Amino acid sequence: MAFSSFAAAQSTTVVASADNQVSKDAKKTDGLDNSISTVEISSQSTRSSVSLRAKELQSQLPGTNPLKGIETLPGVSFSTADPWGNNEQNLTLFVHGFSGQQLGYTMDGVPLGDQQYGNYNGLSPQRAVISENVRNVVLSSGAGDLVTPSTSNLGGTIEVFSSDPLATRTTSVQQTVGSYSTSRTFVRFDTGNFGDGNSAYISGLHHEARAWDFDGRQGGNQFNGKFVHNSETGKLTVFANYSDKIEPNEDATVHVAGESSAPYTRAFLYPDFATALTYLSPKGATPAADGANYHNYYSDAQRTDFLTYAKYDWNLNQTTTWTNQVYFHHDDGVGVVAGPIGAAGLPALFGVYFPNQNLKQIFGNSGYATRATEYVINRPGIISNVRMDLGDHQLEFGGWWEHNNSSTYRRWFALDVNNPSTPYQRPSNPLITQYGSNITNDVVQLHVQDEWRVKPNLALQAGFKSSLQFAEGLFPVQPLSGAIAGGSTALPVGKIDTKKWFLPELGVLWDINPRDQFFANIQKNMRQFVTYGAGGASPWSLASQSAFDLFKNTAQPETSVTYEMGIRGKRDVQLGALDKIDGQVNVYHVDFSNRILQISPTAVITAIVGGNPVLANVGSVTTDGIDIAGTLHFGKNFSFYNALSYNRSVYQDNYTNGSAVVQTSGKQVPGAPQWMNKFVATATFGDIETQLTGDYVGRRYATYTNDLYVGGYFMMNLGVTAKLPSLSTGLMKNAKLRLNVTNLNQRTGATAVVVGAASGTYNTYPIAPRQFFVTFGAEF
Repeated sequence: MAFSSFAAAQSTTVVASADNQVSKDAKKTDGLDNSISTVEISSQSTRSSVSLRAKELQSQLPGTNPLKGIETLPGVSFSTADPWGNNEQNLTLFVHGFSGQQLGYTMDGVPLGDQQYGNYNGLSPQRAVISENVRNVVLSSGAGDLVTPSTSNLGGTIEVFSSDPLATRTTSVQQTVGSYSTSRTFVRFDTGNFGDGNSAYISGLHHEARAWDFDGRQGGNQFNGKFVHNSETGKLTVFANYSDKIEPNEDATVHVAGESSAPYTRAFLYPDFATALTYLSPKGATPAADGANYHNYYSDAQRTDFLTYAKYDWNLNQTTTWTNQVYFHHDDGVGVVAGPIGAAGLPALFGVYFPNQNLKQIFGNSGYATRATEYVINRPGIISNVRMDLGDHQLEFGGWWEHNNSSTYRRWFALDVNNPSTPYQRPSNPLITQYGSNITNDVVQLHVQDEWRVKPNLALQAGFKSSLQFAEGLFPVQPLSGAIAGGSTALPVGKIDTKKWFLPELGVLWDINPRDQFFANIQKNMRQFVTYGAGGASPWSLASQSAFDLFKNTAQPETSVTYEMGIRGKRDVQLGALDKIDGQVNVYHVDFSNRILQISPTAVITAIVGGNPVLANVGSVTTDGIDIAGTLHFGKNFSFYNALSYNRSVYQDNYTNGSAVVQTSGKQVPGAPQWMNKFVATATFGDIETQLTGDYVGRRYATYTNDLYVGGYFMMNLGVTAKLPSLSTGLMKNAKLRLNVTNLNQRTGATAVVVGAASGTYNTYPIAPRQFFVTFGAEF
């Protein structure tokens, strides 16, 4: 891997710089690029911004989630329990101390929501575009650009860009096989240029792999199509994506203070139904010795998504471009858990619906019940932006509108002892519809920005955005009285409108000399209230109307003010074999205000049933940090990249949970490591490229009060790519063979930490073991 700066010529945005690479992508297939792997530092932005190219993304492991791909970038902590980073249920992401739900995400400019596992306003990047079709991924680790269509980007933005069609007719094929019966097949056909400025491609993917700690098959099918028309008046782009996947999930291991041991994995019993039946007592109770780490029969996430957009960049004249983009996203998903009916809290819940009845008999005589959380999303949107080049000024203004209608239904089904269901079936014929929510949400975001070229080497950037949200939540299906802990009689309904008209940004970009550049940026941002009706930090997930009304009348949206500055550059040196050094150093400070926390004044029964929480602002967080990243180049055949990061995110206030004061003031934000270090060593030997990566993640606190923590870990991955010139003749071109070994040093430990709701307990997901994958790719 190498760091190389963009040409420090114009100070625009990362989106524009990424679009400028389209012509290069039209001449080659991203995954078969012959150049050395590269991370690019944007010199066109007043904030820290780095871009990961397709080649580097796929070299980590073909099919890698774009979010996992950026784990080699400074300040990023990413973890999942699978090597691709595809399983969303156990995905954990932190950037500069902000969690994944406090970041903004886009794909070709289309908003992807806040990435919450319980779908309500978007979809994951790997469901929005096939990984092999990704052109590059851009991380802006500050508050993100003003134009970014997001209601959650407190701590930065992650932008994914799909590749454009190739200029020549090409068929690309790639096949990966490996550990745990992995098979990933990718096929893409590019039409090449046809007609007058037209080009297109269509591609398909089939992925499947057995889970490493139980007998569950993960994967699905995905299709992409893209059409581009270029003319003197502008560029038309039409994109469509269909994704259908099923992934058995991973149950978290529960840890309690003072315990002597806890299982490393909490594997499911599926498909051994005979063992599952003997595992429970005659009434469906779990073994007392297993405690909270009892075994479910199975759990899975089923997601079907359709995403499409049409975008036109209209060149009104030589100095003005008007870009309009319309998009639509439909999601139909379900999260399923088949678990014991005797788990804590469930007999009381089921007793509300079936009083004084034999619950085991009602739920199919197996001792298990199947719970399903069903999601539907329909969200159309429009993005419109105007860019004007007025000499020393570059003016940009525009807006984003989205209408999101999402519903969430919680249902319970029997698990028949004579005909047990599987993770690959969608449950039908519910015995209980516990509740059903429907939330409509209209978002309007406006922005204006001026970039003034004060001198040829000095630019000032100033602007602001307005963020407006108009949300209304209803519950067409209310739970029966007694089905909610704490004595609540109904889930809340109502409207909440939030408006922030002035969220300013000010930045400076100074080309100190042709090799070095200074940047600084100050920006205020906010996170709109979550509009989700089935849990989490959402006002419509509160357990009573009074709690909702209290929140509506007293709470404020979370806001952040980010201060960032740094130096980036490159140097030619003559120190033996070392001939070039380049990289970036940036420091940052963040004042995060009006932190929202879900507080349970009554005891939480279980994660299945839940308590009776309130949602409130509980103070602020102060963050300070530094990222130091750079590459040493030893000629054209060897480079060593290293990224060292330090982040200190500290709570400034205590809060009251209704019965006591929780001592969080001065405590570190849990889940986010203070220290991280990543390296990538790349060497080429003729037609062979070898890449060794290392990722150190420091200690992470596991509770808000910092009384428990998990240790750090260091994990390495290996990749070796060999060009096959002997096969690259005739019809076949660019034949390559790649070996990937993940977790090369066979590290064990906690990859993801689920922060405990109270002192003394937390959950973890395990690090996946060493795995081997071989990929063959070629063009025809």
